Amino acid sequence: MSEKTLTRMDLSEAVFREVGLSRNESAQLVESVIQHMSDALVRGEQVKISSFGTFSVRSKAARVGRNPKTGEEVPISPRRVLSFRPSHIMKERVSQGNLGGTKR
Repeated sequence: MSEKTLTRMDLSEAVFREVGLSRNESAQLVESVIQHMSDALVRGEQVKISSFGTFSVRSKAARVGRNPKTGEEVPISPRRVLSFRPSHIMKERVSQGNLGGTKR
């Protein structure tokens, strides 16, 4: 498996090459999309991207955890966590290692 990480810069460069916007406009577009997604998640909304997956925020209740080294019980506060559920299409692509459509 590759250790490469896809970054915002990579996404903006892809938009620049494939859509034809300027580099600056491409970067602004990527930032705008990420900001819209982040804002929706902060509001507790789901972000569903067809053929990719769904991002959502779940509430986790308070619970008692345990320090694995000492066995000491530690209270864990209630919190909200981000989760991602890939679509069945994405699951299939990942399991098959199918990178069709990407230009790398």
